[in-house]
Amino acid sequence: MAHSELTASDALRAWLDHLAHERRLSPRTLEAYGHIGRLYIAFLERHRGEALSLGDLGTVTAAEVRAHMAERRTGDHPLSARSLSQSLSAIRGFHAFLDRRLDTPAPQLALVRGPKAKPSLPRPVTEDQARGLLAEPDADPDAEPWEAARDRAVLTLLYGCGLRISEGLSLIRADAPLGEMLRVVGKGSKTRIVPVLPAVRQAVDAYLALSPFPLQPADALFRARRGGPLSPRHVQASVQRLRGRLGLPERTTPHALRHSFATHLLGAGADLRSIQELLGHASLSTTQKYTGVDADRLLNAYAAAHPRA
Repeated sequence: MAHSELTASDALRAWLDHLAHERRLSPRTLEAYGHIGRLYIAFLERHRGEALSLGDLGTVTAAEVRAHMAERRTGDHPLSARSLSQSLSAIRGFHAFLDRRLDTPAPQLALVRGPKAKPSLPRPVTEDQARGLLAEPDADPDAEPWEAARDRAVLTLLYGCGLRISEGLSLIRADAPLGEMLRVVGKGSKTRIVPVLPAVRQAVDAYLALSPFPLQPADALFRARRGGPLSPRHVQASVQRLRGRLGLPERTTPHALRHSFATHLLGAGADLRSIQELLGHASLSTTQKYTGVDADRLLNAYAAAHPRA
C-alpha cells in the first residue's frame, strides 16, 4: 500500500509492528504504547471531525497536542505529571517513526514541552519489614545454607551500612573479616568511610564460614552458585522472591534498604550532614529528600494518635 493511502490507524499499527519486531519491546510496553496512540488519534479525529490519513498526522499542530495533554490531565482518570510526560514521549516516538520510515514529519511537535514532574521521594520499608527481610533467607527451603548466609550478609550490608548494590558486591576477600569501619568506593570513584555494625560483621563472618569456595585476596567476596562473582541481578531476584513470601510491597527492593537506612537514621535523630556523608551523596539536596519521607511518617503518626486529629 502506498504511503498516501495509509490511514492514521494504519500508521499506528506499522509503528507498533516496528516496536515489536525490530525493537523487541515487551508485550506490556506495546500494549501501553498502543493505548496511548489510539487515544491520541481518537482525540485528533474528534477535534477535526473526520478520520485522519497518514498525511494528516504531518499537519498536527502544537495546540492540538497540548489540548490532548490537557484532556488527559482531567476527567475520571487524570494522569499525573510523570504519566503525562511518558505519554508525550510515546507520541514523540510515534511521530519520529512517521518521519523516518513513512516520510511524514510533524514539525510543530517540537514546540510542545512536557509537564515538569516532581522528583519522587524514596520509598523505604519499615523497620519491622527490614528485619523480616534480613531474616527470611535463612528460611528459604530452596537455598543451600551457604547461599542463605550469603544473601543475608548482602542484605545486611545494604541496610546496615547504607550501601548501593554495586558497592556491596564490589567488596573483595581481603576486606573481610570486616573491621569497625569500611572503606567504600561509590559513584564517580569517590571514597567514603562508613561504620560497620556488629550485626553486619557477624553476617559476613557467617557467610565466610559456610562458603565452599577458596578465594584469593583480590577475588570478589560474594560468589554465585557456580563460583563466579555474584551479580546485582541475583540480589534483585532474591529480594523479589523474599518479599513475595513475606507479603511485602513491590517497592521493597535492594535499593529500598539503602533508603530505609537513611530514613531510620533520620527518624532516630541523626543529622542530615552525617547521613549525606554515610550515603556518599555529592549534594545535600539529594539527602534532603529523606526529610519529606520522615515528615510523612511523623504526620501519619500524629493523625493516628492525637485525640483532636
